[in-house]
Amino acid sequence: MIFNKRKKNFIHFFIILLFFLNSCSNGLKLPGGDARKNPPNAADRQAKRLEEGRGFRLNDVGKGGFGRGGNFEFASSNELWRASLDVIDFMPLASANYSGGMIITDWYSDSDNNNQSIKINIRFLTNEIRSDALDINVFYKICDESNTCTIKKNNSELKEELTKEILKRATIYQTQKKDENFRPYTPIKKNE
Repeated sequence: MIFNKRKKNFIHFFIILLFFLNSCSNGLKLPGGDARKNPPNAADRQAKRLEEGRGFRLNDVGKGGFGRGGNFEFASSNELWRASLDVIDFMPLASANYSGGMIITDWYSDSDNNNQSIKINIRFLTNEIRSDALDINVFYKICDESNTCTIKKNNSELKEELTKEILKRATIYQTQKKDENFRPYTPIKKNE
Protein backbone atom coordinates (compact mmCIF):
# COMPACT_ATOMS: atom_id res chain seq x y z
CA MET A 1 0.00 0.00 0.00
CA ILE A 2 2.76 2.44 0.97
CA PHE A 3 4.77 1.39 -2.07
CA ASN A 4 1.87 2.20 -4.44
CA LYS A 5 1.37 5.60 -2.78
CA ARG A 6 5.05 6.47 -3.23
CA LYS A 7 4.92 5.28 -6.81
CA LYS A 8 1.91 7.51 -7.52
CA ASN A 9 3.58 10.49 -5.83
CA PHE A 10 6.69 9.95 -7.93
CA ILE A 11 4.65 9.79 -11.14
CA HIS A 12 2.77 12.98 -10.21
CA PHE A 13 6.01 14.75 -9.37
CA PHE A 14 7.59 13.62 -12.65
CA ILE A 15 4.59 14.86 -14.71
CA ILE A 16 4.65 18.25 -12.95
CA LEU A 17 8.41 18.49 -13.46
CA LEU A 18 8.04 17.78 -17.18
CA PHE A 19 5.33 20.42 -17.43
CA PHE A 20 7.55 23.06 -15.81
CA LEU A 21 10.60 22.13 -17.83
CA ASN A 22 8.59 22.30 -21.03
CA SER A 23 7.20 25.72 -20.16
CA CYS A 24 10.71 27.08 -19.42
CA SER A 25 11.86 26.63 -23.00
CA ASN A 26 9.24 28.85 -24.66
CA GLY A 27 11.58 31.85 -25.06
CA LEU A 28 14.70 29.77 -25.68
CA LYS A 29 16.55 30.54 -28.88
CA LEU A 30 19.07 27.96 -29.96
CA PRO A 31 22.46 29.23 -31.14
CA GLY A 32 22.97 28.95 -34.85
CA GLY A 33 19.26 28.78 -35.59
CA ASP A 34 19.26 31.93 -37.73
CA ALA A 35 19.00 30.87 -41.40
CA ARG A 36 20.61 34.13 -42.54
CA LYS A 37 23.86 33.23 -40.77
CA ASN A 38 24.02 29.58 -41.85
CA PRO A 39 24.69 28.34 -45.37
CA PRO A 40 21.77 26.46 -46.97
CA ASN A 41 24.03 23.74 -48.38
CA ALA A 42 24.68 20.89 -45.93
CA ALA A 43 28.32 20.45 -46.97
CA ASP A 44 28.98 24.16 -46.39
CA ARG A 45 27.30 23.99 -42.96
CA GLN A 46 29.45 21.02 -42.03
CA ALA A 47 32.63 22.78 -43.17
CA LYS A 48 31.66 25.88 -41.16
CA ARG A 49 31.02 23.80 -38.02
CA LEU A 50 34.37 22.06 -38.38
CA GLU A 51 36.13 25.44 -38.80
CA GLU A 52 34.48 26.70 -35.63
CA GLY A 53 35.40 23.53 -33.75
CA ARG A 54 31.80 22.42 -33.24
CA GLY A 55 31.99 19.21 -35.21
CA PHE A 56 34.03 16.03 -35.34
CA ARG A 57 35.25 13.61 -37.93
CA LEU A 58 35.11 9.87 -37.57
CA ASN A 59 38.84 9.50 -38.20
CA ASP A 60 39.46 11.72 -35.12
CA VAL A 61 37.76 9.17 -32.82
CA GLY A 62 40.85 7.00 -32.48
CA LYS A 63 43.05 10.03 -31.80
CA GLY A 64 41.06 11.13 -28.79
CA GLY A 65 39.19 13.81 -30.70
CA PHE A 66 35.73 12.52 -29.81
CA GLY A 67 34.44 13.03 -26.32
CA ARG A 68 37.09 15.55 -25.30
CA GLY A 69 36.25 19.00 -24.04
CA GLY A 70 38.15 20.66 -26.86
CA ASN A 71 41.57 21.19 -28.33
CA PHE A 72 43.37 23.77 -26.23
CA GLU A 73 46.69 24.95 -27.60
CA PHE A 74 47.23 27.86 -25.27
CA ALA A 75 50.87 28.62 -25.87
CA SER A 76 50.38 28.93 -29.59
CA SER A 77 46.92 30.48 -29.69
CA ASN A 78 47.24 33.29 -27.14
CA GLU A 79 50.22 35.49 -27.84
CA LEU A 80 49.94 37.48 -24.58
CA TRP A 81 49.96 34.32 -22.47
CA ARG A 82 52.94 32.89 -24.34
CA ALA A 83 54.89 36.15 -24.20
CA SER A 84 54.21 36.56 -20.47
CA LEU A 85 55.50 33.09 -19.70
CA ASP A 86 58.57 33.69 -21.85
CA VAL A 87 59.41 37.00 -20.16
CA ILE A 88 59.21 35.60 -16.62
CA ASP A 89 60.63 32.16 -17.42
CA PHE A 90 63.54 32.65 -14.98
CA MET A 91 61.12 32.84 -12.03
CA PRO A 92 59.44 29.82 -10.41
CA LEU A 93 55.68 29.75 -10.93
CA ALA A 94 53.32 29.37 -7.99
CA SER A 95 50.19 29.30 -10.18
CA ALA A 96 49.40 29.63 -13.86
CA ASN A 97 45.67 29.52 -14.55
CA TYR A 98 44.79 30.14 -18.19
CA SER A 99 41.03 29.99 -17.72
CA GLY A 100 41.23 32.42 -14.80
CA GLY A 101 43.69 34.65 -16.64
CA MET A 102 46.32 34.72 -13.89
CA ILE A 103 50.02 34.01 -13.61
CA ILE A 104 51.50 34.17 -10.12
CA THR A 105 55.19 33.61 -9.55
CA ASP A 106 56.74 32.36 -6.37
CA TRP A 107 59.18 34.49 -4.39
CA TYR A 108 62.46 34.85 -6.29
CA SER A 109 65.80 36.20 -5.19
CA ASP A 110 69.07 36.15 -7.02
CA SER A 111 72.26 34.84 -5.48
CA ASP A 112 73.64 38.35 -4.84
CA ASN A 113 70.99 39.40 -2.30
CA ASN A 114 69.25 36.68 -0.31
CA ASN A 115 67.48 39.20 1.94
CA GLN A 116 65.41 40.65 -0.89
CA SER A 117 62.85 38.68 -2.94
CA ILE A 118 60.43 39.60 -5.68
CA LYS A 119 57.02 38.20 -6.68
CA ILE A 120 55.04 39.08 -9.82
CA ASN A 121 51.31 38.68 -10.45
CA ILE A 122 50.03 39.05 -14.02
CA ARG A 123 46.29 39.25 -14.67
CA PHE A 124 44.96 39.22 -18.23
CA LEU A 125 42.11 41.64 -18.82
CA THR A 126 41.71 40.88 -22.53
CA ASN A 127 43.30 38.68 -25.20
CA GLU A 128 43.99 41.65 -27.45
CA ILE A 129 47.52 42.98 -27.59
CA ARG A 130 47.14 46.47 -26.10
CA SER A 131 48.69 48.45 -23.30
CA ASP A 132 45.70 47.98 -20.97
CA ALA A 133 45.44 44.22 -21.55
CA LEU A 134 47.63 43.34 -18.56
CA ASP A 135 47.41 44.15 -14.88
CA ILE A 136 50.86 43.53 -13.42
CA ASN A 137 51.65 43.78 -9.71
CA VAL A 138 55.19 43.57 -8.37
CA PHE A 139 55.79 42.72 -4.71
CA TYR A 140 59.07 43.08 -2.86
CA LYS A 141 59.93 41.17 0.30
CA ILE A 142 62.81 42.54 2.36
CA CYS A 143 64.05 40.55 5.33
CA ASP A 144 66.50 41.67 8.02
CA GLU A 145 69.05 39.56 9.91
CA SER A 146 66.43 38.27 12.38
CA ASN A 147 64.23 37.00 9.50
CA THR A 148 61.61 39.67 10.06
CA CYS A 149 60.23 40.38 6.62
CA THR A 150 58.21 43.23 5.20
CA ILE A 151 56.28 42.94 1.95
CA LYS A 152 55.58 46.01 -0.16
CA LYS A 153 53.76 46.43 -3.43
CA ASN A 154 55.89 48.52 -5.74
CA ASN A 155 54.55 49.10 -9.24
CA SER A 156 57.23 51.34 -10.63
CA GLU A 157 59.65 50.97 -13.50
CA LEU A 158 59.80 47.17 -13.35
CA LYS A 159 56.06 47.00 -14.08
CA GLU A 160 56.50 49.27 -17.10
CA GLU A 161 59.49 47.25 -18.34
CA LEU A 162 57.58 43.97 -18.00
CA THR A 163 54.54 45.40 -19.80
CA LYS A 164 56.68 46.71 -22.67
CA GLU A 165 58.60 43.46 -23.05
CA ILE A 166 55.47 41.28 -22.94
CA LEU A 167 53.64 43.45 -25.49
CA LYS A 168 56.71 43.53 -27.75
CA ARG A 169 57.06 39.74 -27.71
CA ALA A 170 53.32 39.21 -28.12
CA THR A 171 53.36 41.43 -31.21
CA ILE A 172 56.23 39.41 -32.65
CA TYR A 173 54.38 36.16 -31.97
CA GLN A 174 51.22 37.55 -33.55
CA THR A 175 53.02 38.56 -36.76
CA GLN A 176 54.69 35.15 -36.92
CA LYS A 177 51.33 33.43 -36.53
CA LYS A 178 49.76 35.59 -39.23
CA ASP A 179 52.59 34.81 -41.63
CA GLU A 180 52.21 31.05 -41.06
CA ASN A 181 48.42 31.07 -41.45
CA PHE A 182 48.15 33.52 -44.33
CA ARG A 183 45.89 32.26 -47.09
CA PRO A 184 44.83 34.50 -49.95
CA TYR A 185 41.11 35.00 -50.46
CA THR A 186 39.63 32.85 -53.21
CA PRO A 187 35.95 33.47 -53.98
CA ILE A 188 33.64 30.48 -54.17
CA LYS A 189 32.31 29.92 -57.66
CA LYS A 190 28.62 29.16 -57.79
CA ASN A 191 27.25 26.70 -60.29
CA GLU A 192 25.12 28.45 -62.84
